[in-house]
Amino acid sequence: MIHSLFFINNSGDIFIEKHWKSVISRSVCDYFLDAQRKCENNANISPIIATPHHFLISIHRSGLFFVAVTSGEIPPLFVIEFLHRVVDNFIDYFNDCTESLLKEHMVVVYELLDEMLDNGFPLATESNILKELIKPPNFLRTITNSVTGRNNVSTILPTGQLSNVPWRRFGVKYTNNEAYFDVIEEIDAIIDKSGSIVSAEIQGYIDCCVKLTGMPDLNLSFINPNLFDDVSFHPCIRFRKWESEKVLSFVPPDGNFRLMSYHIGAQNVVNIPIYVRHHISFKETIGGKLEIQIGAKQLMGKNLENIFIEIVMPKSVLNVNLIPNQGKYTFDSVSKLLVWDVGKMELHQGKGLPSIKGSIVLHSGAPMPDMNPNILIKFNISQFAISGLKVNRLDMFGEKYKPFKGVKYLTKAGNFQVRT
Repeated sequence: MIHSLFFINNSGDIFIEKHWKSVISRSVCDYFLDAQRKCENNANISPIIATPHHFLISIHRSGLFFVAVTSGEIPPLFVIEFLHRVVDNFIDYFNDCTESLLKEHMVVVYELLDEMLDNGFPLATESNILKELIKPPNFLRTITNSVTGRNNVSTILPTGQLSNVPWRRFGVKYTNNEAYFDVIEEIDAIIDKSGSIVSAEIQGYIDCCVKLTGMPDLNLSFINPNLFDDVSFHPCIRFRKWESEKVLSFVPPDGNFRLMSYHIGAQNVVNIPIYVRHHISFKETIGGKLEIQIGAKQLMGKNLENIFIEIVMPKSVLNVNLIPNQGKYTFDSVSKLLVWDVGKMELHQGKGLPSIKGSIVLHSGAPMPDMNPNILIKFNISQFAISGLKVNRLDMFGEKYKPFKGVKYLTKAGNFQVRT
């Protein structure tokens, strides 16, 4: 299925390559690099590129490209999902997936790829199974391996590989049985000058940390499951149960995992929890003026945290002289990126709304900007799901104890743009 895998940075350098079946020359990546040079934005590169003898299927994550090479037509989404699993496991092992970290842990990277792909076909992609076979790197283990000449690969086959539930190992025992669920939602919205919503959609995730003894069988239900427009499940989910009853029935993996992701489209009403008053103007003689004020809607009942305002200024802007009444701002004269770190905004903080205002300095003789820049807003809201999704109950069969500890909600603004 997959013949080769190449890791490429944003500069177009191949720093890791792995081959199965036969070695494919690096020159096959020239087709991908040509497509990269033609696109101004990495997100616009086609994930599937056909060459005379191969197909290149790629993803872009953590500032890196992961390019899989196949010789025949195969379901591209299958390969893309596998590549995302590879990156997820790298992040789980190394806490991040940067070029320097992958080079630093080169041996573990190759060991993981050997176990995740067998002769070109996906084999073991579950993190808890891989950690039984390949121990995560740490300082003491690295020193021991360098002295003894050993590696991180275990000589014992993971117990999850011996059952019909490959994502969960046998013999799990805990003194305190508990299960935690995090509902994380990201908003993508575009707001016009008048404050009306042009488009808005929500991408959500349910991340779990399950520490239960034995082989638990869980049922998770929602109060309003009809909100979902599209869903993607972990393999542990019994899909027929969901189709018939809208209940998540599953035997969970041990530890941390993503139970499901979902999408709520524009046909549902998305209440934007923040509003923006702004004024950005440019004049030839005096440069420009900028004034932004933000506020939270009172119906929220929650505080907005980690608020960031980002504006990519026109190329003719030389500098900005601004005064914020809360937080601090930075301006990069090379990338023209203005970032205002507002911090936390409480609903009843007893002072004025966060605002920033000042002047914009233009290059001498530079042409006037033909349009105003967009404003990108990022924020978090703890213990709140913007979609209104609510977990009803969690049931477990075959055990007397009650493991359910509660649900934590988090709303994040993934790409919240205001057109000025």
